[in-house]
Amino acid sequence: MPKKEAFGRREFLERSGLAVGAVAAMPALPPFLAKDEATASIPRRVLGRTGVRVSILAMGCGSRYLMYPVDQASAVLEKVIASGINYLDTAVGYGDGESETRVGRVMAARRKDVFLATKVPTRARTRDAALKEVDGSLKRLQTDHLDLLHLHSLGDEADLAKIEAPDGAIKALYELREQKVTRFIGMTSHTDGAVMAKAIQRHDLDCVQMAMNPARAARFEELALPAANRKNLGVILMKVTGQDKLMEDGGADTASLLRYAWSLPISTAVCGMPKLEFLEANVATAKAYSAPLPPAEMEKLRQQLAGRKFVLEQFFAHHRDCGLA
Repeated sequence: MPKKEAFGRREFLERSGLAVGAVAAMPALPPFLAKDEATASIPRRVLGRTGVRVSILAMGCGSRYLMYPVDQASAVLEKVIASGINYLDTAVGYGDGESETRVGRVMAARRKDVFLATKVPTRARTRDAALKEVDGSLKRLQTDHLDLLHLHSLGDEADLAKIEAPDGAIKALYELREQKVTRFIGMTSHTDGAVMAKAIQRHDLDCVQMAMNPARAARFEELALPAANRKNLGVILMKVTGQDKLMEDGGADTASLLRYAWSLPISTAVCGMPKLEFLEANVATAKAYSAPLPPAEMEKLRQQLAGRKFVLEQFFAHHRDCGLA
Protein backbone atom coordinates (compact mmCIF):
# COMPACT_ATOMS: atom_id res chain seq x y z
CA MET A 1 0.00 0.00 0.00
CA PRO A 2 1.54 3.37 -0.95
CA LYS A 3 2.77 5.57 1.86
CA LYS A 4 0.58 8.56 2.50
CA GLU A 5 2.10 11.96 1.84
CA ALA A 6 1.05 15.39 2.95
CA PHE A 7 2.33 17.98 0.52
CA GLY A 8 1.52 21.58 -0.18
CA ARG A 9 -0.05 23.22 -3.19
CA ARG A 10 3.25 24.22 -4.76
CA GLU A 11 4.63 20.67 -4.60
CA PHE A 12 1.35 19.29 -5.92
CA LEU A 13 1.49 21.63 -8.90
CA GLU A 14 5.18 20.93 -9.51
CA ARG A 15 4.38 17.23 -9.67
CA SER A 16 1.61 18.06 -12.11
CA GLY A 17 4.08 19.86 -14.39
CA LEU A 18 2.17 23.17 -14.10
CA ALA A 19 3.62 26.66 -13.89
CA VAL A 20 3.59 27.91 -10.31
CA GLY A 21 5.18 31.33 -10.54
CA ALA A 22 2.04 33.23 -9.66
CA VAL A 23 0.10 30.82 -7.48
CA ALA A 24 1.22 31.91 -4.04
CA ALA A 25 -1.50 34.50 -3.55
CA MET A 26 -4.79 33.51 -5.14
CA PRO A 27 -7.45 36.25 -4.78
CA ALA A 28 -10.42 35.58 -2.55
CA LEU A 29 -12.77 35.95 -5.51
CA PRO A 30 -11.98 35.73 -9.23
CA PRO A 31 -11.86 39.05 -11.15
CA PHE A 32 -15.10 38.54 -13.06
CA LEU A 33 -17.06 38.87 -9.84
CA ALA A 34 -16.06 42.51 -9.53
CA LYS A 35 -18.09 43.46 -12.60
CA ASP A 36 -21.21 45.54 -12.11
CA GLU A 37 -24.10 43.12 -11.73
CA ALA A 38 -26.31 45.48 -13.72
CA THR A 39 -24.25 44.71 -16.81
CA ALA A 40 -24.59 40.94 -16.53
CA SER A 41 -26.58 39.57 -19.46
CA ILE A 42 -27.89 36.65 -17.40
CA PRO A 43 -29.12 36.95 -13.79
CA ARG A 44 -26.66 35.77 -11.15
CA ARG A 45 -27.14 34.23 -7.74
CA VAL A 46 -24.83 33.67 -4.79
CA LEU A 47 -23.44 30.14 -4.72
CA GLY A 48 -24.27 29.54 -1.08
CA ARG A 49 -21.48 29.85 1.47
CA THR A 50 -18.87 30.41 -1.26
CA GLY A 51 -20.06 33.98 -1.72
CA VAL A 52 -19.44 33.71 -5.48
CA ARG A 53 -22.09 35.04 -7.85
CA VAL A 54 -22.74 32.66 -10.74
CA SER A 55 -25.04 32.82 -13.74
CA ILE A 56 -28.32 30.98 -13.18
CA LEU A 57 -27.61 29.03 -16.37
CA ALA A 58 -24.44 26.92 -16.39
CA MET A 59 -22.81 25.18 -19.35
CA GLY A 60 -22.75 21.41 -19.06
CA CYS A 61 -19.67 20.08 -20.85
CA GLY A 62 -20.68 16.41 -20.84
CA SER A 63 -22.11 14.23 -23.60
CA ARG A 64 -24.01 17.05 -25.30
CA TYR A 65 -20.99 19.32 -25.48
CA LEU A 66 -18.99 16.43 -26.92
CA MET A 67 -21.50 16.26 -29.78
CA TYR A 68 -19.90 19.37 -31.26
CA PRO A 69 -17.10 18.62 -33.75
CA VAL A 70 -13.76 19.08 -32.05
CA ASP A 71 -12.82 21.94 -34.38
CA GLN A 72 -15.91 23.87 -33.23
CA ALA A 73 -15.62 23.18 -29.51
CA SER A 74 -13.52 26.22 -28.56
CA ALA A 75 -15.71 28.62 -30.52
CA VAL A 76 -18.78 27.21 -28.76
CA LEU A 77 -17.29 27.92 -25.33
CA GLU A 78 -16.28 31.40 -26.42
CA LYS A 79 -19.91 32.00 -27.39
CA VAL A 80 -21.06 30.57 -24.05
CA ILE A 81 -18.84 33.00 -22.13
CA ALA A 82 -19.83 35.94 -24.33
CA SER A 83 -23.50 35.17 -23.64
CA GLY A 84 -23.03 35.80 -19.92
CA ILE A 85 -22.63 32.21 -18.67
CA ASN A 86 -19.74 32.18 -16.21
CA TYR A 87 -20.07 28.63 -14.81
CA LEU A 88 -18.52 25.71 -16.72
CA ASP A 89 -19.20 22.15 -15.54
CA THR A 90 -16.86 19.38 -16.71
CA ALA A 91 -15.40 16.08 -15.49
CA VAL A 92 -12.66 13.63 -16.38
CA GLY A 93 -15.41 11.06 -16.90
CA TYR A 94 -16.86 13.01 -19.82
CA GLY A 95 -15.25 11.34 -22.79
CA ASP A 96 -12.38 9.95 -20.70
CA GLY A 97 -10.78 13.37 -20.38
CA GLU A 98 -11.88 14.75 -23.76
CA SER A 99 -14.22 17.32 -22.20
CA GLU A 100 -11.52 18.63 -19.87
CA THR A 101 -9.09 18.79 -22.79
CA ARG A 102 -11.53 20.85 -24.85
CA VAL A 103 -12.30 23.16 -21.93
CA GLY A 104 -8.58 23.49 -21.22
CA ARG A 105 -7.89 24.88 -24.69
CA VAL A 106 -10.16 27.80 -23.84
CA MET A 107 -8.99 28.10 -20.23
CA ALA A 108 -5.46 28.78 -21.43
CA ALA A 109 -6.65 32.32 -22.25
CA ARG A 110 -10.01 32.67 -20.45
CA ARG A 111 -9.42 31.12 -17.02
CA LYS A 112 -10.18 34.35 -15.14
CA ASP A 113 -13.51 34.75 -16.91
CA VAL A 114 -15.24 31.64 -15.56
CA PHE A 115 -16.06 29.66 -12.47
CA LEU A 116 -14.58 26.24 -13.32
CA ALA A 117 -15.89 23.01 -11.82
CA THR A 118 -14.68 19.47 -12.45
CA LYS A 119 -15.08 16.11 -10.74
CA VAL A 120 -13.13 13.17 -9.32
CA PRO A 121 -14.49 10.04 -11.06
CA THR A 122 -16.16 7.12 -9.32
CA ARG A 123 -13.15 4.89 -10.03
CA ALA A 124 -11.18 7.01 -7.54
CA ARG A 125 -12.83 6.58 -4.14
CA THR A 126 -9.57 6.58 -2.16
CA ARG A 127 -7.42 9.54 -1.20
CA ASP A 128 -4.41 8.53 -3.26
CA ALA A 129 -6.45 7.70 -6.36
CA ALA A 130 -8.33 11.00 -6.11
CA LEU A 131 -5.10 13.01 -5.87
CA LYS A 132 -3.79 11.27 -8.99
CA GLU A 133 -6.97 12.06 -10.90
CA VAL A 134 -6.83 15.75 -9.96
CA ASP A 135 -3.23 15.88 -11.16
CA GLY A 136 -4.45 14.79 -14.60
CA SER A 137 -7.42 17.15 -14.57
CA LEU A 138 -5.24 20.20 -13.89
CA LYS A 139 -3.00 19.32 -16.81
CA ARG A 140 -5.90 18.84 -19.22
CA LEU A 141 -7.63 22.01 -18.03
CA GLN A 142 -4.40 24.02 -18.34
CA THR A 143 -4.86 25.66 -14.96
CA ASP A 144 -3.12 25.73 -11.61
CA HIS A 145 -6.35 25.75 -9.58
CA LEU A 146 -10.01 24.81 -9.67
CA ASP A 147 -12.95 26.80 -8.38
CA LEU A 148 -14.96 23.72 -7.43
CA LEU A 149 -13.97 20.06 -7.18
CA HIS A 150 -16.72 17.47 -6.74
CA LEU A 151 -16.70 13.79 -5.95
CA HIS A 152 -18.63 12.53 -8.97
CA SER A 153 -21.88 10.59 -8.83
CA LEU A 154 -22.47 9.58 -5.22
CA GLY A 155 -24.45 6.35 -5.28
CA ASP A 156 -25.77 4.22 -2.42
CA GLU A 157 -24.81 3.78 1.23
CA ALA A 158 -21.94 1.47 0.28
CA ASP A 159 -20.51 4.11 -2.03
CA LEU A 160 -20.72 6.74 0.70
CA ALA A 161 -18.93 4.35 3.05
CA LYS A 162 -16.02 4.07 0.56
CA ILE A 163 -15.75 7.85 0.37
CA GLU A 164 -15.82 8.12 4.17
CA ALA A 165 -13.30 5.33 4.84
CA PRO A 166 -10.07 6.19 6.74
CA ASP A 167 -8.30 6.53 3.39
CA GLY A 168 -11.40 7.65 1.49
CA ALA A 169 -11.57 10.24 -1.29
CA ILE A 170 -13.16 12.89 0.92
CA LYS A 171 -9.76 13.22 2.63
CA ALA A 172 -8.21 14.25 -0.68
CA LEU A 173 -10.80 16.99 -1.20
CA TYR A 174 -10.19 18.45 2.24
CA GLU A 175 -6.44 18.48 1.59
CA LEU A 176 -6.78 20.05 -1.85
CA ARG A 177 -9.05 22.77 -0.51
CA GLU A 178 -6.62 23.52 2.31
CA GLN A 179 -3.73 23.68 -0.18
CA LYS A 180 -5.82 25.97 -2.45
CA VAL A 181 -5.60 23.61 -5.39
CA THR A 182 -9.38 23.97 -5.32
CA ARG A 183 -11.25 26.83 -3.73
CA PHE A 184 -14.36 24.80 -2.90
CA ILE A 185 -15.42 21.15 -2.67
CA GLY A 186 -18.65 19.23 -3.18
CA MET A 187 -20.40 16.06 -4.31
CA THR A 188 -22.79 15.24 -7.14
CA SER A 189 -25.56 12.65 -7.32
CA HIS A 190 -28.51 11.61 -9.46
CA THR A 191 -29.25 8.38 -7.58
CA ASP A 192 -30.50 8.78 -4.01
CA GLY A 193 -31.57 11.93 -2.21
CA ALA A 194 -31.51 10.23 1.21
CA VAL A 195 -27.86 9.23 0.82
CA MET A 196 -26.98 12.68 -0.43
CA ALA A 197 -28.70 14.23 2.59
CA LYS A 198 -26.50 12.07 4.86
CA ALA A 199 -23.37 13.18 3.01
CA ILE A 200 -24.42 16.82 3.40
CA GLN A 201 -25.05 16.41 7.13
CA ARG A 202 -21.78 14.56 7.82
CA HIS A 203 -19.25 16.49 5.77
CA ASP A 204 -17.83 19.99 5.44
CA LEU A 205 -18.87 20.59 1.85
CA ASP A 206 -19.25 23.94 0.10
CA CYS A 207 -21.56 22.82 -2.73
CA VAL A 208 -23.68 19.95 -4.00
CA GLN A 209 -24.91 19.14 -7.49
CA MET A 210 -28.14 17.15 -7.69
CA ALA A 211 -30.65 15.83 -10.23
CA MET A 212 -33.88 17.77 -9.67
CA ASN A 213 -36.90 18.45 -11.85
CA PRO A 214 -40.71 18.34 -11.52
CA ALA A 215 -40.81 14.51 -11.64
CA ARG A 216 -39.10 14.57 -8.23
CA ALA A 217 -37.22 11.32 -8.76
CA ALA A 218 -35.07 9.94 -5.92
CA ARG A 219 -36.30 12.54 -3.37
CA PHE A 220 -33.55 15.11 -3.86
CA GLU A 221 -35.97 18.01 -3.72
CA GLU A 222 -37.68 16.68 -0.60
CA LEU A 223 -34.63 15.45 1.39
CA ALA A 224 -31.27 16.66 0.11
CA LEU A 225 -32.24 20.18 -0.95
CA PRO A 226 -33.49 21.20 2.52
CA ALA A 227 -30.37 19.68 4.09
CA ALA A 228 -28.17 21.72 1.75
CA ASN A 229 -30.14 24.92 2.35
CA ARG A 230 -29.84 24.50 6.13
CA LYS A 231 -26.04 24.53 5.80
CA ASN A 232 -26.08 27.33 3.19
CA LEU A 233 -24.36 25.17 0.60
CA GLY A 234 -24.20 26.26 -3.01
CA VAL A 235 -26.77 24.12 -4.83
CA ILE A 236 -26.20 23.27 -8.49
CA LEU A 237 -29.17 21.64 -10.20
CA MET A 238 -28.68 19.16 -13.04
CA LYS A 239 -30.89 16.90 -15.18
CA VAL A 240 -33.29 19.76 -15.86
CA THR A 241 -35.02 17.70 -18.56
CA GLY A 242 -34.26 14.28 -17.07
CA GLN A 243 -32.02 13.36 -20.01
CA ASP A 244 -34.89 14.63 -22.21
CA LYS A 245 -37.28 12.03 -20.77
CA LEU A 246 -39.51 14.79 -19.40
CA MET A 247 -39.93 16.25 -22.88
CA GLU A 248 -40.96 13.08 -24.72
CA ASP A 249 -44.55 12.17 -25.63
CA GLY A 250 -46.20 15.46 -24.83
CA GLY A 251 -44.12 16.30 -21.77
CA ALA A 252 -42.93 19.74 -20.72
CA ASP A 253 -40.82 22.12 -22.80
CA THR A 254 -37.29 23.16 -21.85
CA ALA A 255 -38.25 26.73 -20.94
CA SER A 256 -40.87 25.53 -18.43
CA LEU A 257 -38.43 23.07 -16.90
CA LEU A 258 -35.77 25.76 -16.56
CA ARG A 259 -38.22 28.14 -14.91
CA TYR A 260 -39.18 25.36 -12.50
CA ALA A 261 -35.49 24.80 -11.68
CA TRP A 262 -34.87 28.49 -10.99
CA SER A 263 -37.98 28.64 -8.79
CA LEU A 264 -36.29 26.25 -6.34
CA PRO A 265 -33.76 27.54 -3.75
CA ILE A 266 -30.75 26.78 -5.95
CA SER A 267 -27.95 28.87 -7.41
CA THR A 268 -27.57 27.60 -10.97
CA ALA A 269 -28.88 24.94 -13.37
CA VAL A 270 -26.43 22.98 -15.50
CA CYS A 271 -27.63 22.29 -19.03
CA GLY A 272 -26.07 20.36 -21.85
CA MET A 273 -26.65 22.31 -25.07
CA PRO A 274 -25.52 20.34 -28.14
CA LYS A 275 -26.66 22.91 -30.71
CA LEU A 276 -26.15 26.65 -30.84
CA GLU A 277 -29.88 27.21 -31.22
CA PHE A 278 -30.40 25.39 -27.90
CA LEU A 279 -27.79 27.60 -26.26
CA GLU A 280 -29.42 30.74 -27.66
CA ALA A 281 -32.91 29.64 -26.58
CA ASN A 282 -31.80 28.80 -23.04
CA VAL A 283 -29.88 32.05 -22.71
CA ALA A 284 -32.99 33.95 -23.83
CA THR A 285 -35.08 32.09 -21.24
CA ALA A 286 -32.52 32.96 -18.55
CA LYS A 287 -32.45 36.63 -19.51
CA ALA A 288 -36.25 36.77 -19.38
CA TYR A 289 -36.48 35.08 -15.98
CA SER A 290 -37.38 37.56 -13.25
CA ALA A 291 -39.40 35.80 -10.56
CA PRO A 292 -40.20 32.28 -9.30
CA LEU A 293 -43.19 30.43 -10.69
CA PRO A 294 -46.30 30.66 -8.50
CA PRO A 295 -46.63 27.58 -6.27
CA ALA A 296 -49.74 26.50 -8.20
CA GLU A 297 -47.80 26.43 -11.48
CA MET A 298 -44.98 24.43 -9.90
CA GLU A 299 -47.46 21.91 -8.56
CA LYS A 300 -49.15 21.68 -11.95
CA LEU A 301 -45.82 20.71 -13.54
CA ARG A 302 -45.22 18.15 -10.81
CA GLN A 303 -48.61 16.57 -11.40
CA GLN A 304 -48.11 16.63 -15.17
CA LEU A 305 -44.81 14.75 -14.91
CA ALA A 306 -45.38 12.63 -11.80
CA GLY A 307 -45.89 9.52 -13.90
CA ARG A 308 -42.30 9.74 -15.16
CA LYS A 309 -40.74 9.51 -11.72
CA PHE A 310 -40.33 5.73 -11.82
CA VAL A 311 -38.87 5.82 -15.33
CA LEU A 312 -36.27 8.36 -14.25
CA GLU A 313 -35.36 6.46 -11.10
CA GLN A 314 -34.85 3.27 -13.09
CA PHE A 315 -32.83 5.09 -15.72
CA PHE A 316 -30.49 6.82 -13.26
CA ALA A 317 -30.07 3.68 -11.17
CA HIS A 318 -28.26 2.14 -14.15
CA HIS A 319 -26.95 5.30 -15.77
CA ARG A 320 -23.21 5.62 -16.13
CA ASP A 321 -22.57 9.34 -15.94
CA CYS A 322 -19.63 9.27 -18.34
CA GLY A 323 -20.62 11.79 -20.96
CA LEU A 324 -20.43 9.32 -23.80
CA ALA A 325 -24.16 8.81 -24.37
